[in-house]
Amino acid sequence: MKSTGMVRRMDELGRIVLPAEIRQSMGIEPKDSLEIFTDEGRIVLQKYQPACIFCNSADNVHLYAGKKICEACIQSLKQQF
Repeated sequence: MKSTGMVRRMDELGRIVLPAEIRQSMGIEPKDSLEIFTDEGRIVLQKYQPACIFCNSADNVHLYAGKKICEACIQSLKQQF
């Protein structure tokens, strides 16, 4: 995990502001949804992507290496290689 050296204080309602530099580098736009995970005492935020990373279909999606890929794209990839 890479440290940014940025520190933000949580407000009374439990909110924090993600620095603009991080939002821009991660492609996070206003109104985007984020998934929240915990991992060995850490809080992890990840841009929520409910659909296939290639075609954006939400049908029959599988998780591979942390990315969501639909069955149709898996079959297409198999044919490519």
